Amino acid sequence: MGPRKDAGTGWGTVGLTAAAMLAFAANSLLCRAALGGGHADAASFTMLRLTAGALALSALARVRGSPGPPARPEWGSALALFAYAIGFSLAYRLVPVGVGALLLFAAVQLTMVVAGLRAGERPRALEWAGHTLSIAGVVALTRPGQARPDPIGAALMILAGAAWGVYSLRGRSAGHAAARNAANFSRAVPLALAASAIGALFGPVRVDPLGAWLAVASGAVASAMGYVLWYAGLRRLTTIHAALVQLSVPPLAASAGVVLLGESLSPRLLLAGTLVLGGIALAVAGRRR
Repeated sequence: MGPRKDAGTGWGTVGLTAAAMLAFAANSLLCRAALGGGHADAASFTMLRLTAGALALSALARVRGSPGPPARPEWGSALALFAYAIGFSLAYRLVPVGVGALLLFAAVQLTMVVAGLRAGERPRALEWAGHTLSIAGVVALTRPGQARPDPIGAALMILAGAAWGVYSLRGRSAGHAAARNAANFSRAVPLALAASAIGALFGPVRVDPLGAWLAVASGAVASAMGYVLWYAGLRRLTTIHAALVQLSVPPLAASAGVVLLGESLSPRLLLAGTLVLGGIALAVAGRRR
């Protein structure tokens, strides 16, 4: 369901939206803490995260009395969800929280832009300027030189963002979101199990108790509950507010990485973040006009 264009924002909406943004930022923090800290391998973390998300969303759908998902399986959506989740996990072995969140967010937005162009949308000059700034920010962050993030990790996170963009586009017109997403999470679990089996052939499988708890929290709380909170608040947000409020996720994630994981904010990351987020804000303003 899209945001209402005539909706107002009260304190309840502010609370729901703030909680959702914190949950989305927490996903990056939880994954980086588990993968960067060596508490889990990427495939096992992904499998536990998707399983926990499927269980939480299924329980929520039953409590709300949502009808079941369509009889025809949406394997394309499940594949996109799995590609996002495994790319996200693999990337966070190699890049800090702030870098990962910024690249993920930029890739999602650019995927939406490309999809719009293919559908026949024609951005205005201000929108093109904003998109160009965002691309310049990604280039500034990933270009060779000192403080450059791991190139493999950066590429994996960009691919994860593109996959999440595809997943979002496939589901944006779907009704009964909890049941439909529970089904997609459930269908992605066998793909994660297969990835775990393949990963076991090439390296050790490791999940300590902390890594398992971090994965469950990422799936059941930061992913499933964050999604529910976001869509509850989205009903009362205007389109412009819904687009702009998401700009808070990378700064929140980067700040949490500094405070909780001891990561640093490099001048390169600050410059790239300003370009990416400023460019997206400019593009949103251009679309609004």
